[in-house]
Amino acid sequence: MEPGNLTEVSEFLLLGFSEGPELQPLIFGFFLSMYLITVFGNLLLILAVSSDSHLHTPMYFFLANLSFVDICFTSTTIPKMLMNIQTERKVITYADCITQMYFFLLFAGLDNYILTVMAYDRFLAICHPLHYTVIMNPQICGLLVLVSWIMSALHSLLQTSVVLRLSFCTEVEIPHFFCEIKQLVQLACSDTFLNDMVMYFGAGLLGGGPLAGILYSYSKIISSIFGISSAQGKYKAFSTCASHLSVVSLFYCTSLGVYLSSAAPQTSHLSATASVMYTVVTPMLNPFIYSLRNKGIKRALKRFFGKQSIKGPFSLGLKKYT
Repeated sequence: MEPGNLTEVSEFLLLGFSEGPELQPLIFGFFLSMYLITVFGNLLLILAVSSDSHLHTPMYFFLANLSFVDICFTSTTIPKMLMNIQTERKVITYADCITQMYFFLLFAGLDNYILTVMAYDRFLAICHPLHYTVIMNPQICGLLVLVSWIMSALHSLLQTSVVLRLSFCTEVEIPHFFCEIKQLVQLACSDTFLNDMVMYFGAGLLGGGPLAGILYSYSKIISSIFGISSAQGKYKAFSTCASHLSVVSLFYCTSLGVYLSSAAPQTSHLSATASVMYTVVTPMLNPFIYSLRNKGIKRALKRFFGKQSIKGPFSLGLKKYT
């Protein structure tokens, strides 16, 4: 069959969070503020890392990549939602919906893989410090990021391809603020067994695999930290991975919350609300987590702006840690 015969609809309706028009301006302002903070904060991190030669190390290279992915991740969903609120239209075309779903899955997967690579980087730095610079050379760092992109792109392509085979009838309302794959599959009037199996496979590939790698890395890191005799040495070793551990905990806890809320019956709007945590809140908080306790980032931002103190979201707690 031709691709055009696989569906009887040409557009969907994104219901968002509220049917009440009086709440739409509040929702618009709330998400616009969070989106601008996310883009501005992560862009500052990228500029800080790229402008300071002292930060041209594997850890900050992966951090800059994570910030770039977070900007793209948020940009796949929030601008469209803001445009729908502003124009008072909830329509998204079939092609745009599939495209949005592809890029959402792509950057969600990249977040997972880069967080795993960062855990591996901390594992080598703490558990094998003598071999760290040899193993984590620029070529290996670039290769790890490239492999992350390839694996995430292939997974996203697989998920999108099996959705394209579905037929949609009269039900075109998606109780979400973006084209979330599970919600889209539930609207199909054709058999979704293959889609369910592919989604379970993807959950294991994107969730189980990276999480197992992160847990293994940190089990070795904790074991090595306990083996350090001095309290100062333990603190220094732990402080190098505390920010990453905070981001990992935030990302996986919110993702698990979304999964559990979507598994419950009649909670589509609750699932949409919970999705805000890992699609918007987590990317927004990442720059704060990495900058407030990181002297290298704060020092780079000082040099970048040419000031002794930085005004803005990175100024909090500056004097305390410098």
